[in-house]
Amino acid sequence: MHNGLIELRNICQQYKSRERVFTAVNNVNLKISEGEFVVIVGPSGCGKSTLLRIVAGLQKPTSGEVLYRGAVIEGVNPHATIVFQTFALFPWLTVQQNVEVALKARGVSAGSSATRAVELLDRVGLDGFETAYPRELSGGMRQKVGFARAMAVEPELLCLDEPFSALDVLSAENLRRDLLELWASGKIPTRSILMITHNIEEAVTMADRIIIMDKDPGRVVAEHPVSLPYPRYNKDASVIHHMDTIYSVLAGQTQPEEVEMGAEPGEAGHMRTLPSVSLNELTGLMEYMAEMPADTANLYELPKELNVEPDNLLRLSEAAEILGFATIAHGDISLSPLGETFVEASIILRKEIYAKRIQRLPLVHWVLQMLQNAESNEIKWDDLKEVLEAEFTPRVAEKQLDVLIDWGRYAELISYDDREEVFSLAI
Repeated sequence: MHNGLIELRNICQQYKSRERVFTAVNNVNLKISEGEFVVIVGPSGCGKSTLLRIVAGLQKPTSGEVLYRGAVIEGVNPHATIVFQTFALFPWLTVQQNVEVALKARGVSAGSSATRAVELLDRVGLDGFETAYPRELSGGMRQKVGFARAMAVEPELLCLDEPFSALDVLSAENLRRDLLELWASGKIPTRSILMITHNIEEAVTMADRIIIMDKDPGRVVAEHPVSLPYPRYNKDASVIHHMDTIYSVLAGQTQPEEVEMGAEPGEAGHMRTLPSVSLNELTGLMEYMAEMPADTANLYELPKELNVEPDNLLRLSEAAEILGFATIAHGDISLSPLGETFVEASIILRKEIYAKRIQRLPLVHWVLQMLQNAESNEIKWDDLKEVLEAEFTPRVAEKQLDVLIDWGRYAELISYDDREEVFSLAI
């Protein structure tokens, strides 16, 4: 029976922008026990990193409690440490000195910290590189220094913020294997690991339990245990089954059109954001699917086949879905009859189909109405952004305007003058 290590109770994180309160994380409850390797997955903007910072005590939630071994944590959690996706090493210090920094900050003497640093570097396979500087190391080796520095303070809870995402494929795979070896062999003092990632394969091959989150607002929608022995290989049927299940939860099922599209600004109901995707990549996805039997593809297979990040694939599938070009069910994505027509159409006809579809999207329809009613059919960027900030945070509002420019230009519906920062109706 595992002993409870950390517990989140009714965690809510809100931000205020102008007169509107935005909920980034809503009512999250989570327990992590000793001996567990827990991974949180979910789309961008679901609050994964926010939760990790709250667990580590780097961010205070708007409401709710963080308990460590049953006691409420106030401020920084002294029993946890974080490894970030960026290496965050001091370039003017050697590898050994970078590790010693963490020890000296805890009051460890110079002699003891040097001995401890060398020992940790040996554990992560960097013996011989003690006097090297970060610039002399590969990305994977720099991240190993980050792991050694994090473990120097002997944290009971090791928090990992997408630690492999900045690495090339081979370096990431090597470092994942090394971390699992250290964890399974007990060569690190950590009692539990909490990692966030957007890589579903990574989650399944590493975790004992996967927490699945969704966005708008960020919330836990499912927990998925993975009781497979190590090592786990991505071509094993059992691993594929788990990946398929998680993609099914993340992608959801295609809903009726009025639900999929959401509400316009100012209307009752949820206003859906436009996925930030490349239209060339979206077309490429649909063309790829059209060549497959039955115009259907398994979502978990597509990231590797198309060489795209899983998070980007989910955005692409969401865009295809809200445009009516595809449907999603049980972890599979299928071209709709309209999607098939789009793929087979000429360049000009594709633009016409696309233009008709995006005009049905509430946000695009609303902006077009605003432009039609505006003097000279023009609206300044800042004015449109200010209105959108009644619905979104400033960062999201700005991102939505970027998407509107890209989508509107392709459809030849909306023009944008970057020098004057003005939107207008396309002539």
